[in-house]
Amino acid sequence: MNIFRRKPKQLDLTALEDSELVLLAKNDQTAFGVLYERYIEKIYKYIYYRTGNHQDAEDLTAAVFHRAMAHIENYTERGVPFQAWLYRIAHNLVANWHRDRGRRKIIPLEEFIGPDLHFDSPDSATEDKEERTALLAAIARLPEERQQLLYLKFVSNLSNAEVGEILDRTEGAIKSLYHRTLLALRDDIEMQHTRVGAPGRTPAANSEIKRTEGN
Repeated sequence: MNIFRRKPKQLDLTALEDSELVLLAKNDQTAFGVLYERYIEKIYKYIYYRTGNHQDAEDLTAAVFHRAMAHIENYTERGVPFQAWLYRIAHNLVANWHRDRGRRKIIPLEEFIGPDLHFDSPDSATEDKEERTALLAAIARLPEERQQLLYLKFVSNLSNAEVGEILDRTEGAIKSLYHRTLLALRDDIEMQHTRVGAPGRTPAANSEIKRTEGN
């Protein structure tokens, strides 16, 4: 056996962290391709949620990654993960898209959330279909920014710091907005139940409110 003819072991890019891939991607398109595959579906779903149109979502998603690739040399993490930077680009492109068209369409969160709608873990899933329906209806009545906050928290599973980077707010401001949003959801659901003479049941929202109050 001739050990001197052995080929060097190739680096498995898919096993690398985002921060490592970003450094490589500044000079290696293959590394950027791994980042692309890692986040293409998430970014597409977010844009489709904001636009409600598959073709526009595909076009805008492509634009996000084209812009990211063109500016990755200047990207600095600043303590916020790479995916938050992608979401921020997507957020800005969608905002421009809406401004150019003068219209807004948001797909209901129900399309993106599975049958066990939950806040932080499967253990806090809503008790039954009736409660789930009430919660989704209450979410639909929220202002757009608060709906987007819930999407980023529950569908994209982003931290407050990451959401703040996307929405151009501080981590503390996002935490406060998140708490107020949960309170608004709870009050809305309780009011709706009172109108129909049924007791308000919002265990998922209440448990998450208690958790945020404890932080």
